[in-house]
Amino acid sequence: MGNQMAFSLLLDTFWNDVYGFQLKRTENENDAEDITVQTFSKAFDKIDTFDDSYKFKTWLIAISKNIHVDLVRKRKRNVLGTGGNNDAISKVLDDAPTAEDRLITEQNLATLLQNIKKLKPHYQEVINLRYFHELSYAAIATELNEPINNIKVKLLRAKKLLAEIIRKR
Repeated sequence: MGNQMAFSLLLDTFWNDVYGFQLKRTENENDAEDITVQTFSKAFDKIDTFDDSYKFKTWLIAISKNIHVDLVRKRKRNVLGTGGNNDAISKVLDDAPTAEDRLITEQNLATLLQNIKKLKPHYQEVINLRYFHELSYAAIATELNEPINNIKVKLLRAKKLLAEIIRKR
C-alpha cells in the first residue's frame, strides 16, 4: 500500500512535466499520453536503479526520451514490414483496493457512468474492463495487448482523473 501511495505521489508530481515534454516532441496527445504511461511504468519497475545524485524529473525525462526513440524505431520497422511484438505477460497478483477504488465503487452508478464518459476512450476502456467486467490486470493486459505495468499505470491515472471529475461536482 505504501508503494502505491508513493507511486501515486510521483505520478501526480511529475505527470505534467513528462506529458508536456512528450507533447512538444510528438505533437500528438495520444502518443504523448501513451509514452508518459510507459515512462511511469518503466520508472516504477526500475525505481531501485535510480541514482539520487540526479534529479528524479531528469531521470524520468531520459526514460521518456528513450521510449519515444524506441517507438519511432518500431514504427519505422513496421512500415518496412519487419519487426514483431513478443511481449510476454506474466501473471501478477492484483493489489488490495485503494481508497480511490472504494470511492469509485461507492458512487451512484448512473452518475459514475456519466463521469466515466468524460474520460478519454482508453481510460474508459480500462475502467470498464476492471470494474464492470471485473478482469484482473493480467487479463486486461492480454485483452488490450499491452504490458501489465502499462495497464496498472493507465488504471491509476484513470482513477485519479475520475476522482478529480467526481470531486469537482
